[in-house]
Amino acid sequence: MSTASDHTCRNCGATTTGNYCHMCGQETHLHGPSFGEFLHEFVGHYVALEQRLRGTLMRLLFRPGLLTNEYLAGRRRRYVEPLRLYLSLSIIFFAVLKFSETDIVTADPQPAAPQVAVHPAAPPAAPPAQQGELFEQMLAREAPAIFLPFDRFFNKMTDAEKSAVIQAGFYKYAPYAMFLLMPVFALWLKLLYAGAGRTYGEHLLFALHTNAFAFIMLGVFMFLPQGFLKFLAFCWVGGYLPWAMKRVYQKSRWGTLWRWLLLAVLHGVSLAAAVLGVFVAGIMSAH
Repeated sequence: MSTASDHTCRNCGATTTGNYCHMCGQETHLHGPSFGEFLHEFVGHYVALEQRLRGTLMRLLFRPGLLTNEYLAGRRRRYVEPLRLYLSLSIIFFAVLKFSETDIVTADPQPAAPQVAVHPAAPPAAPPAQQGELFEQMLAREAPAIFLPFDRFFNKMTDAEKSAVIQAGFYKYAPYAMFLLMPVFALWLKLLYAGAGRTYGEHLLFALHTNAFAFIMLGVFMFLPQGFLKFLAFCWVGGYLPWAMKRVYQKSRWGTLWRWLLLAVLHGVSLAAAVLGVFVAGIMSAH
C-alpha cells in the first residue's frame, strides 16, 4: 500500500520519485533486516564493483589514454576513481613485492680476485672505480651533514646489515616517494603542453592513470619468465606512454614524440632524485 512516506527519503527527508534518492543516493524501497537482504546488499555491491573494475582495467591496460578521456568526458560512475585506482594498485604492488621477498639491493661482498700470473715487464692493472666510492665523494662534497652519519654508521655495517637497512628503507619510504612524484610528473606535462588549454588537474589525472598502469606492468614483469611474452610486455610498456599522450593531448606524431622524449628525461631525473632520497632516508632512519 502506497503512502506519502513512500515518496520521502528516510535518510535525508527529501521528496523522491524513483528508486533512489536524488539527494543522498539511498534506496527508496527499504525492507526489514534479514539474511536475504544482507546477502543481496553484499552481492550487489561486489558485482557492481567487479563490473567497474573490469571495465577500468581493460581500458587502462589495452586502450592507452582512453580512461583519461572517459573521465574528462564526464563518464565517471562506470569506472574506478583515479586516485583510488592508483592507491590500490600501489598498495598491491608493494605488498606483492615485499611478500615475494624480492631483493631490492644486495650488498654482496666483492669476490676474491683470481691469482693471475703477470709478466714482470707489465705494470699491474689499476682496480676499477667503485660506484660506492664515487657516491661517497659526491655526498661528502654536496651534503656533508648527511655524509657524516653515513660514513660513521653505514660504512661500519656488514654487507648483510647494509642490505637489510636498504630494504627496510625502501619499503618504508618508496611508496611515499612514488606518490610525491605524481604532482612532479603532472608539472612536467603542464610545462610541455603549455598553451594547450589544459588545467593542472587534467595533467594530474593523466599522471595517475599512466602510473597506475606502470604498477601493473611492474608486477607482471616480476612473474613473467624470460622469453617472448616478456619481450612483448616490454614493447607494450615502451609504446604505451606516447600512445596515451597522442590520444589525450591530440598533438601530431612529431609533437608527441619530442614531448615524450623530453618527459622521459625529466621524469628520469625526478625518479633518480627520489631513489637517492629513499636511500638516504632509509640510512638516516636506521641511525
